[in-house]
Formats: sequence, C-alpha cells, structure tokens
Amino acid sequence: MVSWDGMADGFLRQCQTRGLSPATIKTRERELDRWGIWMKRRRPKIDIETVAGEQIVDYIRARTKFRSKRTVASTMSVLRCMGAYLVQEGVWQKNPLQWIKGPRIDPRSQLPKRIAGSDMEKLWKTAAQDTQAYRRQLLLAMLGTLYSTGLRRGELVRLSLSDWNAEEGLFKLDGRKTGRERILPVALPVKQCIESYLPLRHNQLAKAGRHEESAMFVNRSGHRLKGEGVGRILHRLAKDAETPAVTPQCFRHTCASDLLASGVPLPRVQEMLGHATLVTTMRYIHVADPERRKAIDKHPINEMMAACLPQGDRQ
Repeated sequence: MVSWDGMADGFLRQCQTRGLSPATIKTRERELDRWGIWMKRRRPKIDIETVAGEQIVDYIRARTKFRSKRTVASTMSVLRCMGAYLVQEGVWQKNPLQWIKGPRIDPRSQLPKRIAGSDMEKLWKTAAQDTQAYRRQLLLAMLGTLYSTGLRRGELVRLSLSDWNAEEGLFKLDGRKTGRERILPVALPVKQCIESYLPLRHNQLAKAGRHEESAMFVNRSGHRLKGEGVGRILHRLAKDAETPAVTPQCFRHTCASDLLASGVPLPRVQEMLGHATLVTTMRYIHVADPERRKAIDKHPINEMMAACLPQGDRQ
C-alpha cells in the first residue's frame, strides 16, 4: 500500500530540485495537506492507488466552494502536477486531472499594476536621498536594473558578478525559468549606477569577511540577497517614498508597458522579457499600444468630418 505522505514528500522534493521558489513549494505543500486530510476522512477510506476521477471532482467542489476562479485554477494546477508525479512513479496508470477543465481566466487580470510615472520619480528620489551610502547605491543599482531590463525577481537575485560585462554594459541571464540564456543591455545611467555600487559592494564584503561571495547584489552581512530580502527593501522604499507598494513584478510590467508605449516592436519586448511566445507579451498591449493611436489617425472618419464640419468647428 502506497503512503500518501510519502508520495507528497517525494513530489515536493522534486519541486525543489527543479528550482521552484520556497513560496511556491510551500503553497503546493499546503494544498497537498488539504487533499490528503480530505482523503483520510472519507468513509470508506480511499487508497491513493484507487482514487477515481469522480472523487477528485468531489474534492475540488468542496475545496473551491465560494472561491474565486484564480483559487480554483491554482488548486487544480497543484493537483494536476501531483497527478503527473503519481503517474511517473507508477502509482496511477493515467492522470484523470489532465482532462478536468479549470475555469477560464483572462491573463490580463493577473498582471500587476503599472507604476505611475510620478510614483516612479518619487521612488528614485527617495533612493537617491538615502543617508546610508551602501544602501543608497544598492537601491539605485537595483531600481535601474529592474526597470531597464524587466528582470524577474529570481533572475535578479541569481545574478552574479561574472554575469556583468562592465565594458559593454550587459547582463547575461541564466535560463532557469525559460530554458534559454539571454543577454540584456542596460541604459548608460543604469551602467553608471552599477559601476558606482560595485566598489561599495567590495568594501561591504571585506568588512563582513566574505571575499569569495559571487553574488551581484548582497545585503549588509555580505550574503546574496534573497527574494524575500528584495521584497522587504522595495516595501520599505515605497513606504518612505509614500507610494503604493511595489514589487519586482511591478517594475517588469512597467518596463514592458513603457517600452511598448515608446514604440518598441513587440518581438523586441518579447526578447527582453524572455517570454517563450509572443502571446505572453501581447498581454501588455491592453495598457500600452501606440499602434491604436496610429490606427485611429488613419480612420476614414477624419477626412469625412473634416469635409463636413464648418471651418470654425474643426480642431
């Protein structure tokens, strides 16, 4: 007889080896705990090897009653991945969750809010006025990197000093999420911020006795900044600047939106953000699409109204 707890632990270990974030693994662990408890309480008792599709549907109904579409989709995603693992381990012959359809969710509804121009200016000014020299240069280098390149949080914290080409002003990014490495240039002011930060980074590491640390962005103890640390730094900065809370994903969204609004072609934005398909990048068009304005300027109504309206009514 197969142990549910053993299978769940094996699945979570596999998630760790695949480089999933601790927060994602914790979410999956909680969801599997709920599913396991539900099965153990069924009478007659349900063995994991004999779970049927109807029983899985019963659990999903009970788990997601009065929940949002996003919660339903998240729950089904975790169960589907667990089902695939059970098939891989030979516990199930097939994964019934593969054929259970979840709710349709508009991907645009999941996009974080764009940082307003006035708020972005406040963030930069507040960072530049920080009285602690190392924190000031760290903030400026981080903000510049996030906004100019649209890096994901994981990509930012995994950056090492060897990934920075100071002569060309380029970052080499790993392909852990996408499976493809990519090279991203930064704007000249951002390059200057990074070059100003690096000597202070060296001093900070020397003070902490961590000369061998390879991370690009390190905390005051000389250790590589983690995702949670980046989140706390940005949260504090937004609080000091009196702006809405910001995250690395907000900077990524703002970078993409501003590039599109400036007329950068969609395929170039796709390459910068590291999206596998153009469809993913097209999510940003609903907030920034200069082609819409060009299209309406070519609309026949312009000539029609110009011919019909009196001279004094034309704008």
